[in-house]
Amino acid sequence: MSLTSLLRYVLRVGNKHVHTNYIQQRSLSGAEAVNALRPFYFAVHPDFFGQHPKEREVNENSLKRLNGYLENLQKSGTRSAQPTKLTFYVRETKDNSNDSQQVILPSGFRSVSFTLHSKDVLGTVMDVLTSCSLSIEHMKELNHNTDTAKSPPELANPFYRPIKWDKTYYTFPGFRDPEHELQQAKRVEPVLSLWLRDNEPEATEKQSASLPRREELQRLKKELCRNLALEAIRWQRSWGVAHRCCQLQSLSRLSLQNPGAMVNLRGHTILFADQSGMNASGHVMLGTMDVHHQWTKLFERLPGYQSLHQQTEWLKERISLLLGGVQVIHIERLGPVKPIEEHYSTLNAFHKRLLPRRLTMHPRSMQGLAMTLDNNRSSPSLHEMGHFSIPTSCELTKLQTFLQNQAREARQRIKHKTQLQAEEEEAVQVCLQRLSLRRLSKDPSVSCSQMIPCCRRLLEQRSPLTQGLHLCVSHFYSVMQDGDLCIPWDWKG
Repeated sequence: MSLTSLLRYVLRVGNKHVHTNYIQQRSLSGAEAVNALRPFYFAVHPDFFGQHPKEREVNENSLKRLNGYLENLQKSGTRSAQPTKLTFYVRETKDNSNDSQQVILPSGFRSVSFTLHSKDVLGTVMDVLTSCSLSIEHMKELNHNTDTAKSPPELANPFYRPIKWDKTYYTFPGFRDPEHELQQAKRVEPVLSLWLRDNEPEATEKQSASLPRREELQRLKKELCRNLALEAIRWQRSWGVAHRCCQLQSLSRLSLQNPGAMVNLRGHTILFADQSGMNASGHVMLGTMDVHHQWTKLFERLPGYQSLHQQTEWLKERISLLLGGVQVIHIERLGPVKPIEEHYSTLNAFHKRLLPRRLTMHPRSMQGLAMTLDNNRSSPSLHEMGHFSIPTSCELTKLQTFLQNQAREARQRIKHKTQLQAEEEEAVQVCLQRLSLRRLSKDPSVSCSQMIPCCRRLLEQRSPLTQGLHLCVSHFYSVMQDGDLCIPWDWKG
């Protein structure tokens, strides 16, 4: 999600009426919302976290959820937005008395978590700003200005034109121009060959130093999977090798201290994540900040979680039967981790809406197709990868028409996706062999259509500096703590 698209969205939000400490009951125009949220975007937008992949991923997922929350609020007369918990890494800033520009403090980032409850756009804007400890003084000025000016006419249709603010806007209030900063960053973006020349020695040194830890990580994984009869062990985030080893060692110690608590883990996949529980895929999540006591309590509750997971599978089957055989799926990599309780609630609510009105669909007309359910969407859509994204509150007649009209296009996209995946796999294998890479991977946000030309260009350049290295295709340049080299998929030659 780009900064421009976020700002463009906020300009389209409808007028809402709220009471706040600073603003009397009145409507909030799109332009006012842009001005109000600009400091927030400047503090948290992922484009400014290029060298910090963990923080970038958290902010990116939270911005998507915030966007969905606001999208629900903009619907005429809606009050259906569900309470949404968000976490952001906020860049620390302060006002410089000698300079109107904001200054990044040496302390780096602070983590902020809050839950949105407001049922209107202005209340949500205020909640976001105050929760992130950002100034709301400009909101009072905003109210004063609108009292002396005519309210802008309400737009009948969404306003999709990109926002191009005059540069004097940033000079007067002291805001930094995000577009200007991004353009500067692009201008100074290095050429791949020069960047490899400057950073390959550091990457090689870090990779060599990490080899014993990598071997220990693999040993611990195999040992735990064998001893605890686990299906697999995975991680939610791209933590370093040392961090992952510590997590596995902690689980290993717990298995020795309390072997009886491990019985319920048999056959499960363990996912080290931000919170403990079970996710929508049925994987057991171990919160990396939790202590052994909390993990043990979770293991004791696993039979109940497993029963809930079985009920979600039953609901998926029932929904599939009612919708012509379309498969209900949940894709973890497309958003934040979804707890099994939330997943069950979503499926159950959607199933109850389907039951009273049986749709007239052929039992096998949608076989081979897939759909996801989304509480934060207002209208159905077809993803570029071929699956449907369906709002849980979607009007059923509209849903049936949409599925039937888009079925052919969905099958074509799935076929195209399969072809792209095969091409990508082949391109990766060729790169591994011809460039003598130790490993070649990609960030989940990099699509097949981006990865394939990237691999082909790497083969054309054939830099000897990549031999024996771990290369990760992402959106930025970085040398990771274990020696992995991150390069943008659209690197400059």
